[in-house]
Amino acid sequence: MQKRSLTIAGHSTSIALEPEFWAALEALAHTRGLRLTTLIEEIDRGRDGPNLSSALRVAALRGAQSASQP
Repeated sequence: MQKRSLTIAGHSTSIALEPEFWAALEALAHTRGLRLTTLIEEIDRGRDGPNLSSALRVAALRGAQSASQP
């Protein structure tokens, strides 16, 4: 697990994800022309459940799936 400290919507938080998920999120942010923290803020605002780490993993998976489709 790789832990990163970020400020999201004015609040400091720490998020622990596997390096592969961080890489996928960084690639998704790059593809969308966003900073990583901006992407995470968008995911945070749109999530249904209480767990941000899970929402980030799902977003990374969906981004990878979208990128692999022709």
